Amino acid sequence: MALSDISSRVILGTRLNGTSYADACDRISYWCHTQRSCYIVAANVHVVMTAYWHRAYRRILNQAALVAPDGMPLVWGLRRLGLPHQSRVYGPDLMLAWCDRAAKEGLSIYLYGGTDGMVQRLAQNLHKQFPRLTIAGTHAPPFRPLTPDEEAADIAAIRQSGAAVVFVGLGCPKQEEWMACQQGKLSAVMIGVGAAFSFHSGTVSQAPRWMMARGLEWAYRLWQEPRRLWRRYVLNNTAFLLLFGLQLMNRA
Repeated sequence: MALSDISSRVILGTRLNGTSYADACDRISYWCHTQRSCYIVAANVHVVMTAYWHRAYRRILNQAALVAPDGMPLVWGLRRLGLPHQSRVYGPDLMLAWCDRAAKEGLSIYLYGGTDGMVQRLAQNLHKQFPRLTIAGTHAPPFRPLTPDEEAADIAAIRQSGAAVVFVGLGCPKQEEWMACQQGKLSAVMIGVGAAFSFHSGTVSQAPRWMMARGLEWAYRLWQEPRRLWRRYVLNNTAFLLLFGLQLMNRA
């Protein structure tokens, strides 16, 4: 299967791709079968704003094989920049879409991130939803920086598992930095899915779909974890609106 060219636009210095769940899964499948070592980013406003302020992180995003618009403000931004039919490619839903495809194609996955209890519940829930899915392994690394020996052991375990896809749930920016570091070391497609580990393990509840469709998921998550998230949403969202507004004005 040959892949068609993928459209992209730049928002505040970060390249985002025009894609869909079906297109992303087609690309993941192709990369798995060709054993390409690469990584996929599900970008929301927090990711883009972190990249705006940190050039090294922006380079990591722009070197990804695919950067999907995870947040509705980015979807609206891509539409304004000439991709009128762009829809949201939400990281937790992309995870489920790929698990469904992987079960049909006989491609195994590895779960890397979260806590021990969380990743075990996640594996159990995915097995219930996709009985034919092969989960080649799971690992919850410590939250502190890994030693070189620990990082090497983790990579060796993933290699030995034979997993075609590694789902990485370490949070932004840690998961993207980890995936970029492992590119070339793993013959696998790495997909950063962040909060998907919390959602699909049942640890944290997701916002109602009507709130997601209206770009209000941030309000639901802020209500859940106000102390941890208020700076991210209040400051980042405001800065994004102002800066992207300037980008559009300069483009006109």
